[in-house]
Amino acid sequence: MNLFDLGGEVAVVVGGTGVLGGALAEGLAAAGASVALVGRNAERGEARAEGIRSRGGKALFLACDALDRDGLQRVQGTVSERLGPPTILLNAAGGNDPKATVTDQQAFEDLPIEAWRGNFDLNLVGGVLLPCQVFGPSMAKAGRGSVINIASVSAHIPLSRVVSYSAAKAAVLSLTQFLAREWAPKGVRVNSITPGFFPAEQNRKLLFNEDGSPTARTRSILGHTPMGRFGRPEELVGAAVFLASREASGFVTGTDIRVDGGFLSQTI
Repeated sequence: MNLFDLGGEVAVVVGGTGVLGGALAEGLAAAGASVALVGRNAERGEARAEGIRSRGGKALFLACDALDRDGLQRVQGTVSERLGPPTILLNAAGGNDPKATVTDQQAFEDLPIEAWRGNFDLNLVGGVLLPCQVFGPSMAKAGRGSVINIASVSAHIPLSRVVSYSAAKAAVLSLTQFLAREWAPKGVRVNSITPGFFPAEQNRKLLFNEDGSPTARTRSILGHTPMGRFGRPEELVGAAVFLASREASGFVTGTDIRVDGGFLSQTI
């Protein structure tokens, strides 16, 4: 028995055009799953899908905004028709609106409510809620499925400055546990992965100066990370494949796997 063989599984990766979502889509495909990458950036999405196909995998890209419920329902129909009924849902859409960040020039009480709501829409509503509402019922009807939500270290202990992002990601953990309880009797497992710090589009300006040198925030982060480095996107794949596999994690639901280099293991 191969505990980590995803042959016969159909995975939908919402946010599959991002750095982390794309790497996770490639990882699920390498383990044998047919993969649908869902996102707004057609150029990156098509390139990821073609890369998977060039290595012998089965993949397609479908353009859709995660906040578009009707669009997600169309994605579900297309995936079911072309790849088969989805059995894995990986929610990787997310990010932080800089306008909702506390800075030396912008105090907490001055944060624009629109930017605050935007972070909740992106990370919670589009990042988890709507995809689960669209794809979850069909998995429950089939009696099996695995939902994997991407959280953040800031969901556990709020990071400085990114207050609304931290709050939204904390809500992701709460919703993950709620759905785990709701859907367990129906054969659907719901878990999350907490990445530590992985350079991507959303945080690059916070981590690196224009000349490529590390910012003061990067020095603080790495000083707080026992392994002393940033994570690599492919280092998230093992946790995702484990949670996606019925053989490897069939009795695992409502849990969160930290892939953070030890960031949350220390306080000072």
